[in-house]
Amino acid sequence: MKFKKKAIVCVSNDLVTDNRVAKTCQVLKELDYHVYLVGRRKINSPEMNHREYKHKRLKLAFEKGPLFYMNLNVRLFLLLLFRKSDLIYSNDLDTLLPCYAVSRLRKVRLIYDTHELFTEVAELKSRPFVRNIWLTIEKWIFPRLQTVITVNESIAKIYTDKYGVKVSSVRNVPLLVNNKQDVQSRIDLGIKDDDFIIIIQGSGLNKDRGIEEAILAMSYCTDCVLLLVGDGDIIPTAKNIVETKKLTSKVKFISRRPYLALMRITRLADLGLLLDKNTNLNHELALPNKLFDYIHAATPILSSRLKEISEVIKKYDIGIFIDDIEPEIISEAIMEYKDNRALLNKHRANCQKASEIENWQVEKEKLIHSIVN
Repeated sequence: MKFKKKAIVCVSNDLVTDNRVAKTCQVLKELDYHVYLVGRRKINSPEMNHREYKHKRLKLAFEKGPLFYMNLNVRLFLLLLFRKSDLIYSNDLDTLLPCYAVSRLRKVRLIYDTHELFTEVAELKSRPFVRNIWLTIEKWIFPRLQTVITVNESIAKIYTDKYGVKVSSVRNVPLLVNNKQDVQSRIDLGIKDDDFIIIIQGSGLNKDRGIEEAILAMSYCTDCVLLLVGDGDIIPTAKNIVETKKLTSKVKFISRRPYLALMRITRLADLGLLLDKNTNLNHELALPNKLFDYIHAATPILSSRLKEISEVIKKYDIGIFIDDIEPEIISEAIMEYKDNRALLNKHRANCQKASEIENWQVEKEKLIHSIVN
């Protein structure tokens, strides 16, 4: 009897809405690995959706801050140390230390998948002491890694230049599916038939994403409704703005959803917003999941001019740009787009064409190559 190889995949989130990690696990399963996915369970975590592999969500004593990361790293170290594996797959810098330590102790292969320039995120740039801790861990481990993956070529080049390690690019593009008519009902969301629907979606509804400005822009938009779908640190502030500015009829908050449910809502939208600000290198070079979600939902895009995002939008002609993230400028662009149905329809059709190229069926071959070589 042939025994399957065992792969343990580690991530610091609660697994439910991490589509990249889910796709990674599915590829490992297709490569005949016995997959064990490990994340954490938060107080407000939704129930886990069905997976075709085993998973575990660690219950930790702390939800955030240094004690959370210490707790997570200790628990991951002990789990990895006492569980047999042939491959450890670490997602992002906050899981790398225990994964690397156990891979060395047990002589197990390690793959590191970094989803962003972790030490350049806004939350760390304003906390130099904490950032230096993460930088120290990265500088110690990264040059010793054999297989490293990241989300686009720009970030791959930065890591390669910095640490002299070959880094492969595997973008987080969706699976190409045939159920594009599976759309959320307007009635279920309380949206009028003639409302122009605008959306910002994803698990990272955080600072410097232009969310506050998009909300304020709704004061100047007529017959429009903004959907904020997901979770993030800006949501409490965003809800306060909506209440203060009396915009509850024009801005709707929808809690984060598993990917298929998220896409049903995204397909309903007439326009997707990507208003990330160029406040740090991580934002400048970001290639957010929502960009490709909008493409696969055939939802045209209104975007700021960030390098990686702009290249995709221009390549396929699927949206328009604004140069300043200000409420009046956002609202003016929305209304011009809303009144130009010919342009919207053109961009919607181009999204359909782009999805035939930018999809996981094509992109996953890069991941397979990194795993088997």
